[in-house]
Amino acid sequence: MSALPTYASTGQKIWYYGFRVICGLVFFFLIAPIITIIPLSFNAENFFTFTPGMLALDPEAYSLKHYQDFFTNSDWQQALKNSVTIAPMATIISVGLGTLAAIGLSQSHVPFRRAIMAILISPMIVPLIISAAGMYFFYSRVGLQGTYLGVVLAHAALGIPFVIITVTATLVGFDHSLTRAAANMGAGPVRTFFKVQMPLILPGVISGGLFAFITSFDEVVVVLFVGSASQKTLPWQMFIGLREQISPTILAVATILVVFSIALLTAVELLRRRSERIRGVSPR
Repeated sequence: MSALPTYASTGQKIWYYGFRVICGLVFFFLIAPIITIIPLSFNAENFFTFTPGMLALDPEAYSLKHYQDFFTNSDWQQALKNSVTIAPMATIISVGLGTLAAIGLSQSHVPFRRAIMAILISPMIVPLIISAAGMYFFYSRVGLQGTYLGVVLAHAALGIPFVIITVTATLVGFDHSLTRAAANMGAGPVRTFFKVQMPLILPGVISGGLFAFITSFDEVVVVLFVGSASQKTLPWQMFIGLREQISPTILAVATILVVFSIALLTAVELLRRRSERIRGVSPR
């Protein structure tokens, strides 16, 4: 936004500065709970509140013991292992199926495209508890309840809509004459896809994959319904820590997840800018 001109009226000045104050308050409202967690994770005591020593910035009031507990506790490490094995597999399935669905729905000759799109992205719209309950009854019927494959497929179903949306947005500026030119030169559909389409839509595919990964890694409701004790993920372990043990290690885990999420979202933003440059759109 350009600077306020010197000839601006009183009303324009009020709006100019008032708008910035409102944006600052909204930003603070959104970010304050996250910022509060970070210093609390270094609390030397087993409390969820700031101690007098922490408020006085006493070095002895801060400790890394909660992080040490996370990296040495077998329950936390098993939960982390489950998360890092379930989320990548769910992401691979989401990217594969979501990309193919987005490419198919981008074709003008496909009938009922809007209805199919609405059905495919419905997991984003339907309340998660309803999806979890439906998956529970369905998977219990087909024998996937409480299995590793069942949790992976459930998380993949939640991640596919993100891939479809991001890839579809990338395909909006895609020049379909390139695929026709490749076909005229003798390239088959598979070769055309990997040599022509995929390099151009790759930023959207990776962005959708990152969103699908975050969705799977942070999801707790569906895994409570579909998974078993052997598939206890990191969010599930955090939920148990709040409900049963009141473990301050949760604060350390939350801080690690915040840093991890910021890194992934930064990668998504860089990919968005790259996609805009490829399509000839000037990034903001």
